[in-house]
Amino acid sequence: MEREVILTGIGGQGVQLAAKILGEAANREGREVMMFGVFMGMIRGGSSESTVVVSTEEIVAPPIVPKTWAVLGLHPEGLGALRQKIRPQGVLVLDANLTSKAPEWPDVHRLMVPATDIAKGIGQPMGTSMVVLGAFATATGLVATSSLAEAMLYLLPPHRHHLAEGNQRCLEAGAEFVRADGHADPHLGAWD
Repeated sequence: MEREVILTGIGGQGVQLAAKILGEAANREGREVMMFGVFMGMIRGGSSESTVVVSTEEIVAPPIVPKTWAVLGLHPEGLGALRQKIRPQGVLVLDANLTSKAPEWPDVHRLMVPATDIAKGIGQPMGTSMVVLGAFATATGLVATSSLAEAMLYLLPPHRHHLAEGNQRCLEAGAEFVRADGHADPHLGAWD
């Protein structure tokens, strides 16, 4: 079984790092993983998108997918083009602070997470992607949040190690948001 996840946002939001963390976490849990990142040639502000394919079996094709099971939207800019890709009964996770109104995508499970506010409240304003990742993992069970934390510590570049503790708290806060508000919809199970 394969699960495709597209993360979209703008440069500076941690889209590419979040995708790498998701892939590494899945790999640590014994799954096959492929990733493909696309981003503009500017450090901040340009579009950023990454596709992560997680599978229980060998992946034989590159992760340029015509359809996806989940979209994690950190910014509304890249969402329009993804409407045609998300499968019925797919999962759409959005930062509710930047996307005040969820797109009208029928037959899609939506999870609106106030990720920017949560990250700022923790004192980690650049941790929005970690909040979204923690919420997504908890709501779907694609990977365990503990695997995300281990992967984050492994992948964080040395010059960003001072952010590790805050990123850990952001992952946990995203997970707690889902648990506390009852967003763990049983229909979202990744491996069901």
